[in-house]
Amino acid sequence: MTWVRKRFRASVGALEHVVGGLGTAVLALGTLFWLVIVAILSLVGIGLPAAHDALRALRSVADRERGRLTRWGPPVLEPGPVPAGLKATIKDPFVHRELVWLPLHAVGGFLLGVFGLTIPLYALQDITFPLYYRLLPPDAAPGIVWWRTESMPDALLVALLGLGWVVVAILAGPMFARIQAASGRWLLSPPPGIDLSMRVAELTATRAAALDAHAVELRRIERSLHDGTQNRLVAVNVLLGAARRALQRDPVLADEILGRAQDAAEQALAELRTVVRGILPPVLDDRGLSGALDGLAANCAVPCRVEVDVQSRCAASVEATAYFVVAESLTNVVKHSGATGVTVSVRRERDRLHVDIEDDGRGGADEGQGSGLAGIRRRVEALDGRLTLTSPPGGPTRMLVELPCGL
Repeated sequence: MTWVRKRFRASVGALEHVVGGLGTAVLALGTLFWLVIVAILSLVGIGLPAAHDALRALRSVADRERGRLTRWGPPVLEPGPVPAGLKATIKDPFVHRELVWLPLHAVGGFLLGVFGLTIPLYALQDITFPLYYRLLPPDAAPGIVWWRTESMPDALLVALLGLGWVVVAILAGPMFARIQAASGRWLLSPPPGIDLSMRVAELTATRAAALDAHAVELRRIERSLHDGTQNRLVAVNVLLGAARRALQRDPVLADEILGRAQDAAEQALAELRTVVRGILPPVLDDRGLSGALDGLAANCAVPCRVEVDVQSRCAASVEATAYFVVAESLTNVVKHSGATGVTVSVRRERDRLHVDIEDDGRGGADEGQGSGLAGIRRRVEALDGRLTLTSPPGGPTRMLVELPCGL
């Protein structure tokens, strides 16, 4: 049963991958036609002014494909905008590789996308055929059915064929996705020699983000200790001094002051525990990531469904980051989204931990509005992870976080 569930989840993910590839293939097809027209017009000199814009459009489409491939596997580094000027753009090694990739993805990616999408549609059409076959003439059977469908047994044979399409989709869907992505992973990656320098630049930026996140965390801990625990301890010290002075002349008053000092000490301990949990939640050690997220969902004011498919433990820093991402996201959902439900899905695929948080709220989430999203991004990027936020006005809001967790 576990194998079937994993294969089904992999086929659903592959279908999403193929549909996304079909979208970029349509863009690539349009860009290919534009480039061909510009190239033909450039032979007579009137297409040259549009050549640079056409190559910029090519870079935009290629970057969309790079982003799609990064969301579904190892990251593909983006080279940035094309150089200024047509001559510099033509000499750009990234442009050379993108020009080779464009027709391959425009044609091959489009055909694979259509074929990969058609199989599930065939399966749905054939499986549900017994429900509507009476509305069609006997010679109007769907798909590749060659027999007349005049009775329920004939329709059930069509449904059996639909189950066969389901098996094909489950087994072949991931293969279609890999083939469709192959040209992009081969040609859209940086050329040899450039990959290393880009990676060094990315790691430099990541290290700076990690240092910033560390500094922010230290300031948060200092502020929590200064504004909360330290003030409580000062109050305890003052109350103990007052009780000591009142002990001889008014024992009843001294007892009352000692009670207030005890209450203040208990509050200080509670605030100190809160600060400690903010550094590394002990619930992760006690119950693991799945149990810790179940606890967050149980305490969330908005109905929350949690799905965790992580067979082995990740590094403590990765689990802590995933925990804080979910905790801060649920806080944002309660405060800002107006949602009636939220879904948290966590799964591990090879060396990556994927956290998917989606709510049905009003959308419009913006990192610049102080909703904690910038802090989440800093935490994720400090571990060399990636965060993708989709929140159109009207919703839904979906946050995809990918964290490296080793093999």
